[in-house]
Formats: sequence, C-alpha cells, structure tokens
Amino acid sequence: MCSHFGSSAEACIFAKKQHTSMTYESQLAQIELALKPYRNALQNHAVYHKLQSVKSICTFAELHVYAVWDFMSLLKSLQLHLTCTNVPWFPSKNPNLARFINEIVLEEETDIDANGHIKSHYEMYLDAMQQLGASTKGIHAFMQALTSGISLNNAWTNLDIDQRVKNFVSFTFNTINTGNPHKIAAAFTFGREDIIPDIFIQILQEAEDGESQYHKFIYYLKRHIELDGDSHGPLSLQLVSYLCGNDDAKWKDVQEVSIRALQHRIALWDAIADAI
Repeated sequence: MCSHFGSSAEACIFAKKQHTSMTYESQLAQIELALKPYRNALQNHAVYHKLQSVKSICTFAELHVYAVWDFMSLLKSLQLHLTCTNVPWFPSKNPNLARFINEIVLEEETDIDANGHIKSHYEMYLDAMQQLGASTKGIHAFMQALTSGISLNNAWTNLDIDQRVKNFVSFTFNTINTGNPHKIAAAFTFGREDIIPDIFIQILQEAEDGESQYHKFIYYLKRHIELDGDSHGPLSLQLVSYLCGNDDAKWKDVQEVSIRALQHRIALWDAIADAI
C-alpha cells in the first residue's frame, strides 16, 4: 500500500501499475508453464517429417484448410465484442485493443497475396491448394452447405472427413458460442496466434525444398510467421490480460480453454499424420 508521506500521487499510481503488470505476467507465466507439454508435443509432432512430397503436403492442406477457415470466426467474434459494429456507433472502451483486432482483420481478411492481389488468407490458402493440386472439393462442399443455411453440425453430413477435424472446428464454435470474450481470446491467443510461428516454422523446414513447385503455400506460411511472430502474438497476450484483469476465475478459464485448444490441435495433427 502507498503511504501518503514521502510519496507522490504519481509514484503511487506507478507502483500500482507495476504491481498489476507483475500480476498479469505471473498469470501468463503460469499458463505458459501449463501449456508447455502440449506445445512441445506440437513442435515435435511426427506430421512434419511426413511432409516429404507434394502428395503429402496436399493431404495436409486438404484437412488443415478447415482450421484456416474457422480462425476467421474466432477473430470476427472478438471484433464484435471489442469494437463497435452497430449503428449508432459508440467508441470502444479500449481503443488500443480495438485497433489491434481491426489490424488483424485487415491483414487476415484483405491481405496482399504472392502476386500482389488483395485476398483473405483463406482465399490465399485455397489458391495454394490449387497450385499444389490438392482437392478443394471437401471445403467447397462444406462452405456451400453453410451458405445455404445448413447448420454447422449438419454441414459435415455428406463429407468423408476425419472426426478429429470436425471436433477441432466444433471446439472453435463452442468456444465462440459461450459469448465470453476471455474464453474466445484464450482459444485465439494460445490456440492460434501464440503457437502458429513455431508450428509453421516446423512445416516450412520440411516443405521449403519444393518452393518452386508450390511457392504460394510457402508464401502463406512465411506471411503468418512474420505477422504472428512480430506483432499479433505479443499483442494477443495483452488482450488476454485486459479481458481477465484481476479475476482469478477468468484466468483459470483461459488456462482450461487453452489446454483444450492445444489438445484439439494435436488431435488434428494426428489425423493429418494418419491420413498421410
């Protein structure tokens, strides 16, 4: 506690901010420690060493594309919670976080592809699949079903897709449907932004030898490593801290959701390795 004697108001405020920052850092450190076994499992997963041919990379892409697609729903959900998308408009309670989310939306929904065209990362991934010769039939059928108004659960009905892929997407939307921004941010941060550079570097190391054959796929990987490693990852940690504050129950939720997110990612990698 600050004393009124020998301590300015500014110093007192600074001390409180320092204490809060240390509290958040300790909470994040505790989560990182709890996630370490799962992150190690992802970084050392057998799937990377199986990416030795165009055919194997095609198989990877045909299943991974669903994770590329559902990421945008996580992001858009956070945009709905942290910015104003209604009319009449009102200013955000935290302009820094609103800018962060809007910047990611800009880069994910309207980025510049390898040929200088404006496209979403999902569309860039589909282009990469076509260059690889991977089938987009499954994802297109899935998207067509959703567009026609069929529910997410029923959109899989006529698709021969591994249950672990379906579980991955279902977890994403179950998290979104909680309506709890801190849980959504947990899946977004620790299940996506914070781990993508590490796991994409692993994929890149195995796939880069064939860059001339599938440069669009390599470009997609490098672009995500660049964005998530340089700015998105660190800022997403701030996002979690802001949403949890000093609420221990929320921090506990974040850890639980994050562990489940990584478990589903490992299961997705298992499904891809088995398919290859």
